[in-house]
This record gives sequence, structure tokens and C-alpha cells, in this order.
Amino acid sequence: MCVRKGKTQLHKWAERQVILCGTCLIVASVKDSLTGKMHILPLVGGKVEEVKRRQHCLMFSSAGSQAQTYFVNFDTLADFQRWHRQASKVVSQTVSMVDLSCYSLEAVPEYLFYSQDITHLNLRHNFMSLQGPGGLLNLPRFSQLKSLNLSHNRLGVFPECVCEILTLTELNLSCNNLHTVPVQIGNLQSLQTLSLDGNHLSSLPEELGGLSQLNCLGLSFNNFSHIPAVLERLSAVDKLAMAGNRVESLELCTLARMSHLKNIDLRLNGLRWVKSESLEAVSQVTQLDLRDNCLDSLDLSSICNLETLQCQRNQLGTLTLSGFTLRMLHASSNRLTTVNIYPVPNQLTHMELSQNLLEYLPDWVCDCRKIEMLDVTHNLLSELPSRLLNSLSLRKLLAGNNRLQRVPDLLDHVPLEALDLQHNKLTELPESLFYKALNLKYLNVSANTLESIPPSSQSEESLSTLQELYLTGNSLNENCGALLVGHQNLRVLHIAYNQLLSFPASKLSKLELLEELNLSGNKLKTIPSTVSSCKRLHTLIAHSNHINVFPEILSLPEIKLVDLSCNELTEIQLPDSLPATLQELDLTGNSSLMLEHKTLNLFSHITTLKLDQKSTTTAGDSLSASTPWNHGYSEMSGQRNKLCVSVLTVDRFGDGVEACYGIFDGDRNEEVPRLLQCTMGDVLCEELQHSSIDSVYMCNTFLTSHRKLGMAGQKLGASALLCYIHHEPSDPGGHLSLTVANVGTCQAVLCRDGRPVALSKVYSLENCTEEMERVKVSKAIITEDNKVSGVTCCSRLLGCSYLSPWVLPKPWVHTEPLCSQDEFLILGNRALFERVSYQEAVCTVQAVRDPRAAAKKLCSLAQSYGCKDNIGAVVVSLHIGEDSCTCEPPVSTAEPRGPPPAPVPVSVTPGPADPATLSSSSGGVSEFNSETSASEVGSEAGSTASDEHQSSGPTSRPERRCRTHPGLFQRQPSCATFSSNQSDNGLDSDDEAPLEGVISNGSKLEVEVDIHCCAFQLRSGAPESPKDLDLEKRGSDYPNGKMRRQNSVVVSATNGCLLAVCGREITDLKKSPSTSSLFGKKLSNGSVVAPEDSHNLIEVALEAPKKKSGYFTAPAQQDPEDQLIVPPSLEQEVREQLRGQSPLVSGPSAPSTAPILKDPVWDHPHPPAFASSLVPGPGPAPILQQEVYDTAL
Repeated sequence: MCVRKGKTQLHKWAERQVILCGTCLIVASVKDSLTGKMHILPLVGGKVEEVKRRQHCLMFSSAGSQAQTYFVNFDTLADFQRWHRQASKVVSQTVSMVDLSCYSLEAVPEYLFYSQDITHLNLRHNFMSLQGPGGLLNLPRFSQLKSLNLSHNRLGVFPECVCEILTLTELNLSCNNLHTVPVQIGNLQSLQTLSLDGNHLSSLPEELGGLSQLNCLGLSFNNFSHIPAVLERLSAVDKLAMAGNRVESLELCTLARMSHLKNIDLRLNGLRWVKSESLEAVSQVTQLDLRDNCLDSLDLSSICNLETLQCQRNQLGTLTLSGFTLRMLHASSNRLTTVNIYPVPNQLTHMELSQNLLEYLPDWVCDCRKIEMLDVTHNLLSELPSRLLNSLSLRKLLAGNNRLQRVPDLLDHVPLEALDLQHNKLTELPESLFYKALNLKYLNVSANTLESIPPSSQSEESLSTLQELYLTGNSLNENCGALLVGHQNLRVLHIAYNQLLSFPASKLSKLELLEELNLSGNKLKTIPSTVSSCKRLHTLIAHSNHINVFPEILSLPEIKLVDLSCNELTEIQLPDSLPATLQELDLTGNSSLMLEHKTLNLFSHITTLKLDQKSTTTAGDSLSASTPWNHGYSEMSGQRNKLCVSVLTVDRFGDGVEACYGIFDGDRNEEVPRLLQCTMGDVLCEELQHSSIDSVYMCNTFLTSHRKLGMAGQKLGASALLCYIHHEPSDPGGHLSLTVANVGTCQAVLCRDGRPVALSKVYSLENCTEEMERVKVSKAIITEDNKVSGVTCCSRLLGCSYLSPWVLPKPWVHTEPLCSQDEFLILGNRALFERVSYQEAVCTVQAVRDPRAAAKKLCSLAQSYGCKDNIGAVVVSLHIGEDSCTCEPPVSTAEPRGPPPAPVPVSVTPGPADPATLSSSSGGVSEFNSETSASEVGSEAGSTASDEHQSSGPTSRPERRCRTHPGLFQRQPSCATFSSNQSDNGLDSDDEAPLEGVISNGSKLEVEVDIHCCAFQLRSGAPESPKDLDLEKRGSDYPNGKMRRQNSVVVSATNGCLLAVCGREITDLKKSPSTSSLFGKKLSNGSVVAPEDSHNLIEVALEAPKKKSGYFTAPAQQDPEDQLIVPPSLEQEVREQLRGQSPLVSGPSAPSTAPILKDPVWDHPHPPAFASSLVPGPGPAPILQQEVYDTAL
């Protein structure tokens, strides 16, 4: 449309694009384009008029003394009328509230000063200055302003100009590094709310006492050492908000003089004494908050009208209160042995006394007439009073983690709705429990020694309303199944880790409303077919049993999660179609399970599918292939609809005998844990090249990972824990050490001689006084739920950059030497260790031993103990000798004699100096997408599994095997364990465009693989021939012994198979962070290479973009499917072709010498041994075609 600026010369027009956006008219400065400079005309308070002298023309004018005018001519009458109608509405608007927070402004936009109707102005989180046209000195120009928010602007001084805005009723100057308040504050006689939190104030002017209408004054997180005397004159203020100051003593007589104060908040003050020097009663205070102080005794009997007291996390040994009006008492996490309240608090409804030293409950507790909730968990109680349990008001009783041996009988019907008695010494429950407590909906008696449960009723007809029943960790047998029938409203049943041999089929069919069933850790051989009657069942967890028949649960319409791991399944009978609701199926740990291609195809839509692949190692290989450790992990989403916990497990890290394990907990977000899971191991590998000091490389790893989170880490964060097992740099062949670094609440525990040794530090405000003090000194606002700015309870996280400097990414670093008494290592997130103590976790793993089953048991126990959040656990079993060496006696093997190979693991990944290096994981399962490649992967698994015992040959000389000092074979599964679902928000991958031959449907298939790294007898050390010498000399011209040559071939053992790559392209592959993720590793977005699309992994990698952008340039982890199998029919031809090529060093190089691949390896004197580890046995047709070799060679 045509536009003209100004009021004269109507014949001078220019064609421009014009937009009516919100309350502004935007005019482009370039023809037919919105690029370049934009002219913005604010219309609020202005005018829009029709130009009579020109057809279809409107005049737009802004308000104020410097008003501007634009004339806009329209082509049609319809456009003219529509614009006129809309613009007229805009100019007639009155803007009363303006929010300009978080815009990095240094001045107020000047046109706002012409809007005289503004009453609320929010300038929070900016960089406002005093001077300038839009500086704070001009704020008095807002004549109607009532509310002004200038918090978080780093002002440094109190802006006295705001004291001239006499209309203000609300003023927020929090977090501005203010040291004084000017006397001019007394001018604001209309002020009702004044927020001065998070500054450096230590005193207030007397003029403040003249503000008669002030009813809310925020002084939290300043430097006050006493309650300001000026508060005595502020009669309208009813709340004293002074949390986070330096008030060490409180005189109750001071509060008595301030008769208008009803609510006192003195938490986080370092308060040591509360004194009452006179007998004067403090009658006006009704709510008192003394949490997180240093009180060892508290006598508040003079506060006669106290209704609510919060004194958690002190060191209270005694507590004395007045009970006249007391309604709520919160005194958990102290050292209380008794609580004295007089008279009996007949108004008391809620009382929390958990985590104290109570051996008995005071008598007055049973006399409370209105008590509804009582929490006495984690005490030393040996009995519960009968009068308490028979109370006619008690609805929720939490008495877990005590020493109770019996529960008193119920004498009459009681209103009890929730009863928690877990972790006691109960052998039986009251016979009348269920038919006397008809309102009981929640019962948790896990971790006791129950052998039976009471009946649901005295007759056949049951009136039970029980919905959640937790019986985990008892001694129940199959007879309890008949007693569960009466609870027909049951929705959640956990009966794991008992002595069940079976579950009555007829009884299970009666539980039609069942939604969640956990039968793990029993001795079940089958799950009754009547489980199909539970139409609402969405979760079935039955791992660690002896189940050999797949249950009929895939026909249930709402089934979401099925966990049948660690059982004895042999086959699966499936319906023609699976329910669309099925999201996770775990079949790992079933050693005899064989899956057909049809079955795998049916499973292709499942988001998370976990399977095992059969090991191809022989009996002789297993001794030398193992490392001094193996791991298992488990993750459970609980009642969340997403999994925000991720784990990293790398049993073979770097070139030597090293390992890396990690766990990441995003609390409410899943993006950051997955990003850390994909890259943190690679970052550590790179940092190890620059420093050997534990505090240096670990801190740099965390800081670099924090930086690489990019935009995702601005407002999102995660707790992170990283464990690195290694030899000391000064003694590479000596003792092993464990270096642990963590931020947040993820924790690591080492079992040494059967006792737990904590290796991490919990960085939460409630658990770490040093961090609490640091955050207070930096003037953060800690809300009443102990969260920094109401966001997180952690003072150190990866991410959450906008909370700096309060929340930092700097980790705690600790190195612990390992010894033969170290049995295993446990990694877990906050949810796990909140429910399972260190000692119980150690005892649990000791009883199970298998790391995977132990990790699953830890998570199942935490769920049965009441955890509703995401749970993650990693268990690492350690086998450390006296000198950190696990040498074993000589054993006879079927391997041929020959020179010993180099003690360096061989893989297709780059050497240790390459930042893209991340060695493979050992043991465990790995997850990846499985839409169209599921059947092919199953074909490979089936074709290689039958080749387990084919290696045979002349008996060789017995050799000494050592896990720390590798022998002829080394076990190196093909990928590090990536456990969580991959995010679909684009943050997980630095590939913006989809790659050819790559599937990305969000599904995953887990496969466990073994790699025989020395299948080709790679050697290092002094060359044995002039040809070898020449090759080594040429190889030394390149860093780390890597060689780049034209038309040469790299040969490596990957899962016992041959991988041939054009030599001129391999270096480019390794150098590019983008393509290195494809080079023998799993894509960070969870996708895999489909065999039917491209059999040559390297060809696919070469087609990937080699850009170094995106959130992460570090490589992801390698995929179990990334392998090439040499068919028997092509083996001889491949050998002949390879003889004609120049050999090339491959795999990671040792610091001093590089492993040399020699042509004579193909003419090994005992070819059967080579063939057995390279060529698959009978099975489905091989997937590698002839033309693939032609292309690669």
C-alpha cells in the first residue's frame, strides 16, 4: 500500500508494507520487504482519521508532544474500512499495565512517558540506569503510577527519584545491592507494600515509621542482626518477613511490644536462642517459622495463642509449647526425645515429628480430639498406643522406619484412611484391621517379616475400600492371594520380594480394577492367564522370577509397561496385533529367549524395547574377556508420564583398563539429562588429554558440559554424577582409583567390607549448610519450600544458567583408591536414596550379586516404599585384587601359539588423543530405534549366537590371564549404554537434516554384544621384519601413530566381524565431530543405520554433514547394529583382496607405540581359530553383499 509521512505534499507517496501489530503501526523502510529499519508508531492515546481529500486514505498519529503522522492509502474500500475499524479500537485503549521484565533494558522506552494512564510498570530483571532520556530519573513523569517493580536491576543505590512518585502503593526493590534506604522514603504516604529483600541492609530510617498505610514489608535476606525498632510504629504491618538475616537471638519481649505482628518468619537466621526474660505473655503471634536455625532447645509456652509452629531442621532436644490454640506442629529433623505441650492441644490437626529420637509417644497425643495426621517416621518407637490407633479423628498415620513389633487391635470402626508401617519388625497385622477400618485406602507394610495378611472381612461380602497395598519385602507365600480377593477396589498391588511360588488364577481374576501389579523377586514360574481379566492394568512388573511362559497381557487395552527381565522365558506367543498403548517392554536377562522375525516386527512400534543378544565368547574367552568390573542399571518413571533420569555406563573407557559411569537427573525435564548422557563421556575423554589432575579434568568436564548445553541449559538444569575408574598417572600399571564428581543430588556409594562409604556430596540447601550460607551471602531469594528463587533446591547444577551466581556448575571431586575389599559401587538419584538408605542399598546388592537384578531391585524397593518420582540406579560389581590386579591362574585354551598381541584394545574408534574417542561399554544393554531394522538385528543375533563353541584347535601353552593386564582376548561390547528415550525436540542431535539410511521414530531396541578385539592378532612392539619396520617408521610421521595413506584399507575386529574402510576417508571421518558419532557409534538422537538401506556403515557416515554446529559436537555412542559380517563364501576372496592392499594401523594407539596390522595375520597357521571368531554359524542368510566389499576396497 502507499504510505506518506508528514502533513504536507500529499502527492509524494512511497509504496511500503504496513502492519498493524498490537498497539503499534509498523512501516517498512524498504519496498516490498520487512527487512531493514522498521518505523514504529505507537497508537495508544493517538488518533486515526479519514482523509477527505483522498479516497480510501487514513491518517495515523501518535500521542505526545513529539507526535508523528503517517498517511496510508488502501486499494479497496473493504481494506480501508477494516483498518479503520481496528485502528480506532487501538487508539481508544488505555494501557494501565506494562510488563517490560527480562528485556535487558537500560532505559524506559520514551514513548511510554506519553501514556498517562499507566498504573503498573514492571521493569524486573533489566539493567536500568538513572541517567538518560529513559532513565529512572524520569519515572516521576508517570503521574498515575501505583505499582513499580525494579527488582534484579543491580542498581547499587536506592533510586531517590521514586520517592517523588507520591501515587505509589507498591514498590519492589529486591536484589539490587542496596546498603541504605533514604529518609525520603517517608514521602510515600500511600505506600502499602515495600519489598527490600535480597539486599545488604542493616538498618532502616526512622522516617519509614511514618508510613501509616504500609501493611507488607519484606526484609528477608539482608544483614539485620536484630529486629528494627521502627517496626513498632508500623502498626498496619502484620507479618515480620526477616528470613535469611543474621538474627542470632530473639527476645520474646520485643515481639510483645510489637502487638500488631501476627506472623513471624525468622528461618535461615542462624538463630541460637529464643529468650523469655519476663512472664509477659505474647498474645498476638499466631504463626511462627523458625526452620533451618541452630536452636537446641525451645520454650514457647509464653506465646499463648500460637496456632502454627515450624521448627524443622534445628538441633532441638526439647520443645515446650502452649496448647490452647495450637493447630499445626512441624518439628521434623531434630533430636527430640519428647514434646511437652500444656494444656492438651484439642485444636491440633496436623503434627510432624519425623526423623527424631522419640522412643515413645507422649500421653497427650492420644487425648487430642481433632488430630487427623500424625507423622512419626524415622524414630525409635517400639509400640503404638492403642488409644491412638482407635482415635475417632485420626485419618493418616505414618509410623514407618521404627522398631514396632506389633500393632494394637482395633476395637471399633475407625476413620483411618492411610496407614504406613514399613520398615518395622512386624510379624502380623491386627485380625480386624480391614473390617474395622473400612475407610482405609492406603496401606504400606513393606520391609517387615509378615507371613500372612488379615482377611478383608468376616463374611463373604467385603466392604473394603482399599486402593493401594504395598507388601514388598516380607515372607508372604501364595496363600495370601486368597486373602486379597475381598479388596475389589484395589488399584495398586506391590507384593515383590516375598516367597510366592504361584498366584491363584481364580483370585487374580477378581481384581478387575487393578492398574499396577508388581510381583518381582518371587519364585513364580508363570503368571495366571486370568490376568487378562484386569482390563485396567497398565503396569506389570515381574522381573527376577522363574517365569518361562510369556503372560497373556498383550491383549489388555491399557497396558503400557511390561517388565519380565531376569526370568527364564524361552519364547513369546503374541496376538496378531499389539495394543497401541504399549510403551516399554523389558525382556533382558532371559538367556534362553529366542525371538522370531515376526515377533520383532510386531515389537517395532514400542518406544522402549529391551532385549539381550547371545554372547559369542567361548569358555576360554570368558576368563580373559572380562574386566575387573561389570554393571547393571535400571530406570523407572514411576507415576510420571516421562522419564527424566538418564545413565551412562562405559565398561571400557579409553585405551587402558578404565571405566566411566554416570547418572543424570533432570527432576522435571528430560532434555538436559539426555544431552549430558550423550556427550559427557566424550568431554571427559577429551579433558583427560589435557590434564591428569583429578580436580582439574573433572571440573573442566563439568564446566564444558555445562557450556555445551547451550540454550537448553539457560532455564533447565540437571543433577549429574560421574565416576571414573582408572590407574594413577604416576603408576599406570599399579593400583586402581575411583574419581567421583557430582553436582546436585545424585549420589554414589561404595561397598567396602560390607559397609557403605559415601563418595559424593549432596548439594541441596537442606543438606549442606556451607552451600546454604554461600547462597545467602550472594543474596538469593530462598522461598519457603527451600528453593532458590522458587526453582530448585540444589545449589549446584549443570544448566539453570539464569540462576547464576546462586546455582553453579562447579562439582565436588573426590578420589578414592580401590582395594580388594571393595565389592561394588552404587549410583542413584535423589528419589532412590530418599527411600533406600545407604546401608539397606548395600545389603540389597550383597544379597542379589547380579548387578542388573540388583539395580532393578533397588528401584522396585524405592517404589514400594512410596516413591512416585523417576528412579535411576546403576550397580557396578568390582573384582579388584590385592594390588588392583586381577590375575588368575593359568588356564588351558584352544587358542594357537604365537607371539603375544599388544595389550591395547582394538576398535574402529579413533585414538585417545582424538576428542571424538569414547570406548565401548561392556555388559549391559543398549537402546536404539527399531522400526524397520528390528528383524535384521534379530537375524544377526540368531546367526551369531549358534557359533558360541565352534572355536577349536590344538591345545596351546597355558597362559596367565589378568583382567587388569589384558591377554589375547578383550571383551568390548559395541556400545556404551544409553538408557533413556531420546528427546524429539531437536536438542539431542547436531544433525539438522535426516540422514540417508537412518531411522528416527523414537523406538528403541536393546542388544548386548561382545567384541573380540584380537580376532586378527594385532601386535605392537618391535617389528619383526623389514616390512614391518618400514610401516612403523612411516606411521610415526603422524601424531599418535595414526597414518593417512591413499588407497589403503583399515581392518578391525568389530563384534568378531570384518570392517573394511577406504583409508583416505577414515581420517576425515574421525576429525569431524558430526560424522564421528556415526563412526562406530550410536547417533545422539537415538537413530540407527538400517541394514536394508545401507550395509556399509562407513558409506552412511560419509554422507552425513560434517558441520561443527548445534548444541553438541561431541560424538554419540556406537550402535550394536553397526557391524559387518563376512559370509563364509566370501571369506577367501576378501583375504585375497586384502593381500593386495597396503596395511594400515587401526584402532586406538598406545602412547609409545601404535598397534601394527600385519599382512601375515591373514595367513595364520591355525585358520579355524580365526574363522570361528569371524564367520557366523548357521542361521539366516548373511546380510553383507559382494558389492559392499567392492565399494569399500
